[in-house]
Amino acid sequence: MITDIIAKLPMRQKELTSAFYKKLGFTVFGNEYDHYLMLQRDDLQLHFFEFKNLVPAENYGQIYIRTTSIENLYNTFIENKVPIHPNGNLAEKPWGQKEFSILDPDSNLITFGEKLN
Repeated sequence: MITDIIAKLPMRQKELTSAFYKKLGFTVFGNEYDHYLMLQRDDLQLHFFEFKNLVPAENYGQIYIRTTSIENLYNTFIENKVPIHPNGNLAEKPWGQKEFSILDPDSNLITFGEKLN
């Protein structure tokens, strides 16, 4: 039986990635490893593997996170000075989602979405 899916994204610097995601409300989860980072917020885990030679402009890493109360989440990120993707401001999409997007320090695209009623 499949119970969860956990995204594994590349990172260049563990400390930089950890600090960024802490601004998003994530905390370190599990054991500490030199070249691997596990973070959690609510029931969601994100894992990161070290990729020192990553070129952010060439990174196509991305995940889509479904959420509730997306407007509150968006406003919290704005208050915490989390940069919103230039093309990813909070908006209703024709596919029935309300979404916004951010880029992490390694240009992993993180899109948050909530189903419209």
